[in-house]
Amino acid sequence: MEKNMKIGFIGLGNMGVPMVRNLIKAGFEVKVYNRNESKAKDFATEQGIQAVETPADLLPDADVIISMLSDDNAVKGVYTGEKGVFKASPEKDLVVIDMSTVAPETSRQLASEAASAGIDYVDAPVSGSVKPATDAQLVIMAGGKAEVFEKIKPILLALGKSATLLGDHGSGNVAKLAINLFLGITMQGLSESVVFAAQHGIEPAALLPLINESAVGSGITKIKTTNIVNRDFSPAFALKLLRKDIRLAEDLGLQSPAGLTLAHTLQAAIESGFGEEDMVAIFKQVEQGHNK
Repeated sequence: MEKNMKIGFIGLGNMGVPMVRNLIKAGFEVKVYNRNESKAKDFATEQGIQAVETPADLLPDADVIISMLSDDNAVKGVYTGEKGVFKASPEKDLVVIDMSTVAPETSRQLASEAASAGIDYVDAPVSGSVKPATDAQLVIMAGGKAEVFEKIKPILLALGKSATLLGDHGSGNVAKLAINLFLGITMQGLSESVVFAAQHGIEPAALLPLINESAVGSGITKIKTTNIVNRDFSPAFALKLLRKDIRLAEDLGLQSPAGLTLAHTLQAAIESGFGEEDMVAIFKQVEQGHNK
């Protein structure tokens, strides 16, 4: 696809804002829609672009619509709601790319409805939170038709360091849930290790650099070290969203002991009031359990 193509972007949350900035930086023409209209207008004014009042208003001149939203209901609403994208008739070929983390069945359902409206649909969720989104270093996994994926791949590569087609609609969602399952298990394991060491006199500031230099160190343990040491739980990826993703995995039949333990800990963390904090706040829940 050419850089002069027009993109409609839905969702100006923590991820959407840096993603739109990267699309503009890459030379694409972008219009935006956000449920919070004043936020959309302020951001559009800052970026010198246009904000619209409804998802349908992104048509008729869009070549591609991208959504980055919090959950299945939000995604369904912007596409199939009263003023949703599928209610408007595109005046030219249109591709919808949903980059949210939703159930595979949601993507399959929306892909079917899109096809009925003459629209191509791709699910393309991402691995990475705010900093990778800002740096255009997201890992993008997609489901859909190969010819449509190839057409939109230049857009995806303006947002991430890689974009991979894994199969038919919903395949990207399955891969994303698998990655977030591993992410959550890693966060719980890291938290348990740090809490265990602290109980025996080794502070997080001493243990975490050792973890990061050892065979069990990883990108995510390094990223979250400062958060744990400084007890900074401001959200890059909210714990409640990780809980939502693990619930989607449970709906797909997740039965692994570590996965079910993670689900229990995340639910307890939400009940403890940590849901709006970063996913690393699972550390506080583990700490709280060990201190009982």
